[in-house]
Amino acid sequence: MNIEQARFNMIEQQIRPWHVSDAAVLGLLSTVKREDFVPAAHKGLAFADLEIPLMGSGDEAIASGQCMLEPRLDARMLQDLAVRPTDTVLEIGGGSGYMAALLGSLAQRVLTLEINADLAATARNNLRYAGIQNVEVRHADGAKMGTADGSFDVIALSGSVAEVPHSLLSLLKVGGRLGAIVGEEPVMRATIVTRTSDTTFSTVQSWDTVAPRLQNFPEPSRFKL
Repeated sequence: MNIEQARFNMIEQQIRPWHVSDAAVLGLLSTVKREDFVPAAHKGLAFADLEIPLMGSGDEAIASGQCMLEPRLDARMLQDLAVRPTDTVLEIGGGSGYMAALLGSLAQRVLTLEINADLAATARNNLRYAGIQNVEVRHADGAKMGTADGSFDVIALSGSVAEVPHSLLSLLKVGGRLGAIVGEEPVMRATIVTRTSDTTFSTVQSWDTVAPRLQNFPEPSRFKL
């Protein structure tokens, strides 16, 4: 496989058609080596338009949220979050570290939380290999994130949730943005919530997709009277 041609095709055939036009984001997709964050068994799928399992069998990994999202989802969310060089970023669902590497290349500092200890160790190694030095990988449950680490300019959820977690919204600085994929299959919505004051938020939902669930976030009750 010609890796650079495959990378070019990924950008031109998958990502640009998904309304990703930000030059900084497109440039990162060329320079941050996605293949270095893909498990050895799936290197040939590094630039494919599909979810890549990170642990165990494919179906089990994806069902538990232990997978890399499609490149176009990472790219579109990154563009929508409009990360700035002075931003501090929290990512929930670190996976193999790829999205953290993209975020770290744009922001001042990134804290990424990964619930699986083995994946957290893998992400640290991958980020070290990639030379990304402003990302801290922590083995932790993002659904139980508290205020000890302060507030953030950007919060990125690398997976889906049933609803925007209010516990995470409270960690946003005024002007900060939270990006998540919200809802139920078969259609979920990419959601950007901006904190406009101490007590107010604005929400934009501009595109539809589907992504595996992040673990331990609340699910709505299925029971109806």
